[in-house]
Amino acid sequence: MTRKRRCAALAVTTALLGSGVALTAPPATAASAVQAAAGATVVGEKWLDARTVDLTVASPAVGADLPVRVVLPTGYAAHPDRTWPVLYLLQGAHDDYTSWTRETDVVDFLAGQDVITVMPSSGPTGIPTDWWNYGRAGTDYETFQVDELMSLLRQKFRAGTKRAVAGVSTGGYGALAFAARHPGTFGAAASYSGILDTTAFGMPTVLNAIVAREGLLPLTLWGNPLLNRDNWNRHNPYAQARALKGTGLYVSQGSGVQGGDFGNLEGALLEGALWSQAHRFTDQLDALGIPAQVHFYNGGAHAWPYWRQEFKASWPTLAKGLGLS
Repeated sequence: MTRKRRCAALAVTTALLGSGVALTAPPATAASAVQAAAGATVVGEKWLDARTVDLTVASPAVGADLPVRVVLPTGYAAHPDRTWPVLYLLQGAHDDYTSWTRETDVVDFLAGQDVITVMPSSGPTGIPTDWWNYGRAGTDYETFQVDELMSLLRQKFRAGTKRAVAGVSTGGYGALAFAARHPGTFGAAASYSGILDTTAFGMPTVLNAIVAREGLLPLTLWGNPLLNRDNWNRHNPYAQARALKGTGLYVSQGSGVQGGDFGNLEGALLEGALWSQAHRFTDQLDALGIPAQVHFYNGGAHAWPYWRQEFKASWPTLAKGLGLS
């Protein structure tokens, strides 16, 4: 996400929630039985270069046409009979599916790696989850990304069975939530400044602010953090940490304001707000005897310069989960 959008969205969460913004619920977009049976379909395709293609995917789970960027390995065309592992890279809040290629050198970095890289839309909030929406069927980005999209990648790009997932901010949440909620589906998962304990002090406020920033009712995400605690826990990486056993894990988080980047004060404040809940999550992994590569660093900000470094530092973990090492 750009610094301007990130700071406007998240730095002053309490003020945002009380701002009087007109809020609406996500539309109830339950797919018809025919659509659901047919599954997701590619309805648009635009090649940006020999390796990069933007797809438009009609998703029954979300009830909308969604953009997805796919980057192929350099050896893809020369091996028409082989299958390829898949690396998911998830966006942050209030950003979009182009963020990884816009903000990093991931296309060049992965050029020589035998992996298909996919960057799917997580919607305007960047929270890749199945929205509660007051119990009505509707916006389910989790099913779209984990199930529908993978089926299309197998059909269209010869994707294999090995997968890894990584993400920034709310995408970091998605990476660890996907791995915990779908045990064995991802060989590795990496979070860079992610929300990994959604019920820790202050975190429901942060998540509600992200939702409200897009003009949506906070309760449509997972319901009330107290009255619908079971649903919040079902979507909480901390509460579901036991299911991460056997998954290669990488977790990074900066301390923010304490020794932080004062050229990006808002980003440093947000990074600091996530510090304690990240420790709580990794303490839970330790208590469960689940190994993880953890990088807690002094200072930093909720920003791409730090996430670019962390992605490269996490690559050995991701590569092992993809069967590349």
